[in-house]
Amino acid sequence: MTAAVKGPASYFPSIEKKYGRPVAEWKDLIRSAPLTRHMELVAWLKTEHGLGHGHANALVAHTLAEDTAKEA
Repeated sequence: MTAAVKGPASYFPSIEKKYGRPVAEWKDLIRSAPLTRHMELVAWLKTEHGLGHGHANALVAHTLAEDTAKEA
């Protein structure tokens, strides 16, 4: 049996369905943004790209956690 996806990644299917872009594209966009702080990135996704707060927060949290893990 497959374990259920938890945490920010649990939002990914609905993000892809609602906004019509793959999560990898959103992550690339976040990584190329001129901003670096979590809430600045969330606000930017909401205002510039029309994402809801929960979806923006999930994408930013997951992307920043991945990047931190790569640095370690």
